[in-house]
Amino acid sequence: MNVCKLFFVVVFLLGAMLVARPAYSQAARTSCTASQQAAVECFVANAVATDLTKPRYGMTLAQFESYGVAVSQILQTHHTYLVLVGVSSAVADAMPPTNADGTSNQTAQENAVTQTVAAATHLGLASLPTGTTLTDLEHFSIDITNAMNDNNGVLELLTPGISLRIIDSYIVTATSKGTVNWSEVNSKLSSAVANYISSGLMKVPSGMTATQVTSFADALAQVIYNYKVATHRTALSAN
Repeated sequence: MNVCKLFFVVVFLLGAMLVARPAYSQAARTSCTASQQAAVECFVANAVATDLTKPRYGMTLAQFESYGVAVSQILQTHHTYLVLVGVSSAVADAMPPTNADGTSNQTAQENAVTQTVAAATHLGLASLPTGTTLTDLEHFSIDITNAMNDNNGVLELLTPGISLRIIDSYIVTATSKGTVNWSEVNSKLSSAVANYISSGLMKVPSGMTATQVTSFADALAQVIYNYKVATHRTALSAN
């Protein structure tokens, strides 16, 4: 699913929370307008029936409808939604679904997404909206990342993954004969975060501490390392 199609679905999913698509009987209309959840479930069912989308991650239609409800909750949070989109754009830019030799490795990218989302949630950068699970947030982020993988070079211009590449630079300089000195990486990341905050280049989000931000940077370093090992890369590419 490309970027335009994905956001077309997102926009109409938001609309479905307010106005259910007309159904074929009064009984169906009553059911679809009984609640926001029912409206979203009806929209998802109609979207699948008309091939606008299809169940993913081994879900049944009923499970996919529940996922649609979870997505509607995520989209209403604003804060968590922005964090997840930020994660997706950064990963799509800096950690493509390919190995160093150009062969496909979708799993490596998806693992990077899920590990980053888990860290963001655990450290308080994102929160679970009511009625959602961590898996819902991870699936949502993977969906967005998959869409952003097909970007016609736009991400190379905007470089949303620059922060990941900066973190990777500390990993590269602390690596000798294939072994990473993690004490050095963590120490340099701690100093870098402190300097960015003190200079005004980075603002600690409301409700978080500088320690949590540093811990998130450390977690990202581990995500990057795991991705590079899985894809046989020595560094995150700039293209």
